[in-house]
Amino acid sequence: QVQLVESGGGSVQAGGSLRLSCAASGYTYSVNSVKYMGWFRQAPGKEREGVAVISRGGHITYYADSVKGRFTISQDNAKNTVYLQMNSLKPEDIAMYYCAARTTFVGDNWQNFRYWGQGTQVTVSS
Repeated sequence: QVQLVESGGGSVQAGGSLRLSCAASGYTYSVNSVKYMGWFRQAPGKEREGVAVISRGGHITYYADSVKGRFTISQDNAKNTVYLQMNSLKPEDIAMYYCAARTTFVGDNWQNFRYWGQGTQVTVSS
């Protein structure tokens, strides 16, 4: 299986920036089975929502409408790491952010993510 560990969360003022990192580990064949990496978030009292996804080759990315133009997903496959650069943060971005991996091409954009990290907290103060 694939293990995912997030880091980089913290507390910033509105308008500030954070960069989240997610390191994937496990057997080489398991890590190589990943076809998409994504970031999701869950705010207090709300359901989990997709934030951004990137294909393993980096040719495909998609974002939630609420973060387009502010967040950027990227990866370093040599390090088995995916990043989420978050700029112009707003109080509405307060949530626990989770990294996830999808091992199939089948499904809608935000579906069929099989492996999940434990999350990293993002807090934005005004």
